[in-house]
Amino acid sequence: MTDNELPTLRWGIIGCGLISSWFVGDLVLSRSDAAAQHTIAAIGSSSVQKGKDFATKHCPAQTPAIYDSYKGVYDDLNVEIVYIGTPHPMHHANVMDAIAAGKHVLCEKPMAMNAQQGHEMAEAARKKGVFLMEAMWTRFFPATKELQRLIHADKVIGDVSAVWVDFGLFQPIKGRDPASRTASKRLGAGALLDIGIYSLTWASVVLDTVPNSSPNVSANMILSEHEDPNDRVDEQVTVVLQYPEQRAQAICTASLLYKSPEIFARIEGSKGSISVGGPAAAKPGFFFVKVRDEEERKLDFPVEGRGFYYEADAVALDIRAGRLEDETCPLSTTQTILSRMDGVMDLCGLSYT
Repeated sequence: MTDNELPTLRWGIIGCGLISSWFVGDLVLSRSDAAAQHTIAAIGSSSVQKGKDFATKHCPAQTPAIYDSYKGVYDDLNVEIVYIGTPHPMHHANVMDAIAAGKHVLCEKPMAMNAQQGHEMAEAARKKGVFLMEAMWTRFFPATKELQRLIHADKVIGDVSAVWVDFGLFQPIKGRDPASRTASKRLGAGALLDIGIYSLTWASVVLDTVPNSSPNVSANMILSEHEDPNDRVDEQVTVVLQYPEQRAQAICTASLLYKSPEIFARIEGSKGSISVGGPAAAKPGFFFVKVRDEEERKLDFPVEGRGFYYEADAVALDIRAGRLEDETCPLSTTQTILSRMDGVMDLCGLSYT
């Protein structure tokens, strides 16, 4: 392969749920601006028929091998990297098995249920010499990259003092099937793990810029109404991050009790403000920049499909270059967010163990 040729990455897909369908659908899009090519080499599911149905619907032009176990994907010599789209509590075992088989791994967020699991995954990947990344796709959008450039390089709004981020989906747990992934504690349900991680990620994008600077954390939650207290998870969470050295703070909220508006974040600085919007906090599409004494301007970032290919292209380029981590979403950043969520759950008395 010459440097001018697009890298091609052969994917094994673990899990045939909604998030995997979105990811695969984006990988097989024909894009004029593609930085890599992607092949769905294998699919692992609970049954061959389910895997076949998934492939027919989401990657009909490709011919992946179909397995009725995840092990089949891990052992497939044609698979270079495994994408893990299973429920959160399965991530640790799935990642460790894929790494043990010598595969590179892209694992859906949160990559682990806690920081200890995340540390074990990272150590296993380093020892095996394989690539590992959490699939925090939001960090890879052009809108996110441009926002970081404007704030950190150009400093268009000066010194940032406050960040507000909200991610709300109207998906109340009451009335849902208690065995479903979005209601069952055993399957990792809850606002913080599902969507609060995005609010914390936006705060990190803006404020985690000073080396070794660790914010003070305070938090509270509204828990679900399960009769057994041990089954309760958070339906709403508020986290306040205070950065003393930067004289700044972030207020991060997430809720399953309401749908948040199109504008989901506001960043205030000494020279002005930026408001960020899009279909959801996970998928930024535009932002408004208002610098003092200047006319407000809007920057739009249209995205074909859903936008999962940005992270997938980055992974392909990393692997071709022999890198075992990605600069935009390194394992240290994932570990920081996992530790932060551990702290929030400890403060609020929520435990998944």
